[in-house]
Amino acid sequence: MSFLSRVMVLKSKAHFSAGGRGRPADQTARFEGSRKRKAAQAKNRVGLLIAGFAVFYCVIGGRLAQYGMAQPEITSSILPADRLLASRPDIVDRNGEVLATDIRTVSLFAEPHKIVDTDEVIEKLSTVLPDLDAKSIYSKLKSNSRFQWLRRQLTPKQQSQILALGIPGIGFRPEKRRFYPGGSTASHIVGYVNIDNRGVAGMERYIDTQGLADLASVGMTSDQPLEPVKLSIDLRVQAIVHEVVVESLKKYSSIAGGAVVLDVHTGEVLAMASAPDFDPNDPAAGGEEGWLNRMSNGTFEMGSTFKSFSIAMGLDAGTIKLSDSFDVRLPIRIGGFTIKDFHGQNRILSVPEIFQYSSNVGTAKIVDTVSIPHHKDFLTSLGLLTRMHTELPEVAMPSQPREWKKINQMTIAFGHGVATTPLQTAVAGVSLINGGRLIPPTFLPRTREQADAVATQVIKPSTSKDMRFLFDWNGSKGSGRNARVLGFDVGGKTGTADKIVNGRYVTNKNFNAFLAAFPMDDPQYVVLSFSDEPKTDKGNGAALAAMSAAPMVKEIISRAAPILGVKPKFGEDGSALLVSY
Repeated sequence: MSFLSRVMVLKSKAHFSAGGRGRPADQTARFEGSRKRKAAQAKNRVGLLIAGFAVFYCVIGGRLAQYGMAQPEITSSILPADRLLASRPDIVDRNGEVLATDIRTVSLFAEPHKIVDTDEVIEKLSTVLPDLDAKSIYSKLKSNSRFQWLRRQLTPKQQSQILALGIPGIGFRPEKRRFYPGGSTASHIVGYVNIDNRGVAGMERYIDTQGLADLASVGMTSDQPLEPVKLSIDLRVQAIVHEVVVESLKKYSSIAGGAVVLDVHTGEVLAMASAPDFDPNDPAAGGEEGWLNRMSNGTFEMGSTFKSFSIAMGLDAGTIKLSDSFDVRLPIRIGGFTIKDFHGQNRILSVPEIFQYSSNVGTAKIVDTVSIPHHKDFLTSLGLLTRMHTELPEVAMPSQPREWKKINQMTIAFGHGVATTPLQTAVAGVSLINGGRLIPPTFLPRTREQADAVATQVIKPSTSKDMRFLFDWNGSKGSGRNARVLGFDVGGKTGTADKIVNGRYVTNKNFNAFLAAFPMDDPQYVVLSFSDEPKTDKGNGAALAAMSAAPMVKEIISRAAPILGVKPKFGEDGSALLVSY
C-alpha cells in the first residue's frame, strides 16, 4: 500500500473513533424526546377516540330517551294497539240486562309498498266485500304511505275468506267493536260510538265526558273489563214503550212519536222512546231523522197539557179555588186576537169543568188572576223555561216570547207561545202530583233519599192534592177516558196544539200529547206520550190527542204496570177481585 493510501486509512479511522466517542449522549437525548413525543401523541389520540365514542353514545342515548318520551305518531288513521283494544264499560239496565258491550273484531289494512298488482288485489277483495269502493281503494293502494285502512271491523267469516285469498301486502289488526243487543230499543238513551269506539251520543257520550275520553287521550285505558254502568231504565218497560211509539207512526200516519215513563218519587227515567229512531249498530242507516231524540232534544208547543200548570199556578197562588167558577160563554178578544173554546159549553164552568172540557177561555181567565212576572217565575220554577239538567247530552233549550205581554200570558196558559221538550213537560208534571217537589230527571239509579237531597219544593202539598183530584176527574169524566186502564186508575190531561207553518198556526197539522199519572189514589209513575201530525182515516189531520196520544198511554200502562209492581184494584173501594179471565 502506498504512503498516501495509508494516511487516508488512518484519517478515516481517526475520524470514526472521534465520532463514536462524542455523539452517544446527544443521540440518546434525541431518542428519549422522540419517544415521549410519540407517547403523548398516542395518549392524545386515545383520549380523542374515547371522547368521540362518548359523544356518539350520548347522542344515541338522548335520541332513545326522546323517542321513549314522545307521543306515538298516528299514521294514516291507525291508532296505537292499546287504543284499538281499549275497553269501554258495559251499559246495563236496572236489572243487569246488557244494553251495550264490547266484542273483539279485526280490521283490514294494506301496506301499499308491498302491493304488486293493485287491480288484482281489488278484484279479489271485491269477491268478499262486494260493496268495496274500488276507486277509493285504488288511490290508497297507489299511495306512497306504508299503511292504509281498507275496511274496519270485519266479521270472522270475512276475515277467513280474505285470508284464503292469499293476497300479499294486506293484513289484519285486532280491534274492539261496540255491540248493542237490543238494536233500536233504547237507541236514544244508550246512544252510539264512532268507528274508533268513542262516544258520539246518548249515555255513551256521557260516559266519555265523565273521564273515559281523558284517560284514553293519555293512553291510560286498557283491554281489561271495566265496571258496568247501570242505568235507571227497565229494559222490559223500555221494549213496551218503544214498540208502542213505533207502532203509533203506522197507526196514526204521524211523522213522529214519543213517550216516557218516570218514577214520581225518584225522578228516574224507567223508559223513554222517540221515533223515527235508529239502530246504534248501524247509526248511519237511520239518517238525520232517526238521530233526533224528540223527547229531550225537540221542542214543541205542548198545547192543553199546559193548562195543568196554569190551574196549579192559580191554586198555589190562592187566587182561585176548586170551588170557583168562570163565565166562558163568550170568546176573549185581545190585541186583535180571539181566544175561544174548541169544545164550547156556552155556560159558566167550575174549575174542574174547565179542566175537564179543556176550556181555553176559562184557563186564560184563571191566569189573568196573577201577574205576568208571577206567571213567568212559576213556569221557570217548574223548569219549563230553562234548559233541563240531566245526564243525557242531547237536551234542547225551550223557547218563549222575548217580551211577555197580556196576550202572550193568555195564550201560554193553554200551551201556545212557549215550546218545551216533552221530557221536561213530564218532569214538571211529576211535581204536580208527588206533593209539589220538582226532581231533576236521571238516567242513572237513584234512591228516594238521594232524590230528596236534590228535590225542590215548587208548589204546596195542598196544591198537589188538588191537582191529583183534577187528573183523576179528567181521567174518569173528560178527555183522559181513552187512557183509562181497568184496575189502575189512570188520570191526566190531553193537549192538542195547532202547529206553526210559515209563521202561522194551521188547523190541519196538530201536535198531540197526553200527560198522565197512575194510580191516582197513590201516584207512582208519570207517563207522557205524543203523536206529531197524526191523521184520521180521512187524512184531514184533525185527529185529537184523546184519539191518538191517550190510547198510547193506555197500552203502555196496561202492559207495563204489572212489570213495575203496581197492583190493580177493582171496585169502588178497591177490594173487589178479578174472577173472570
